[in-house]
Amino acid sequence: MNDFLGEDQTGVLVARDLLTLLLCGFVACAVLAVPFINEAKKTEANQQNESSSSAAAGMEPPGNVIIEARWDDKLRSDVDLWVQAPGDVPVGYSNKSGLIFNLLRDDLGAYADPTEINFETSYSRGIPPGEYTVNVHMFRNLENVFPIWVRVVARVKAEHESGAATVAATRVRLDHEGQEITAFRFNLTERGELVPGSLNAVFKPLRSAKN
Repeated sequence: MNDFLGEDQTGVLVARDLLTLLLCGFVACAVLAVPFINEAKKTEANQQNESSSSAAAGMEPPGNVIIEARWDDKLRSDVDLWVQAPGDVPVGYSNKSGLIFNLLRDDLGAYADPTEINFETSYSRGIPPGEYTVNVHMFRNLENVFPIWVRVVARVKAEHESGAATVAATRVRLDHEGQEITAFRFNLTERGELVPGSLNAVFKPLRSAKN
């Protein structure tokens, strides 16, 4: 064979065969490694998603004083949350911000609402000491079914606390359109603590006072 091909040709064939074997080995290793690479990426993505979900689940709401109102998600009922901080103007759908409070969104009920919940919330910037008033107002009820029950909660996140603590919670009943009810009034100290004996539900108009 050496006589037929010559020594130079034999060396070329050996080198070519060696390169072919090396290339085949590299391709085989790459093919075998693909499932492990994909599995590693999938595992990493799952871990990132789990971390994001955990962070979202444990995320504290913004603001220091958080007021929330929630009513039946299936109802086309426009309930409005009105709040007033010490020395500030009432904040609600027609006046969404004051010096202290901001209304996050005006929920119109199930009608023309992209979300599946009936929920309004307001947040404060800081915790000025004094009296806070929280009202709910029945703006419109396309269902024309009464009463409408609204769950109202007030929470406070003071600077020295790791989370928001509930200071007041109640359910109020709305019986007709245009009705405004004071869910509760309470006083906070400079440290964001509830003043003992200050919690009450004596009516104080906020929407009508604004208008």
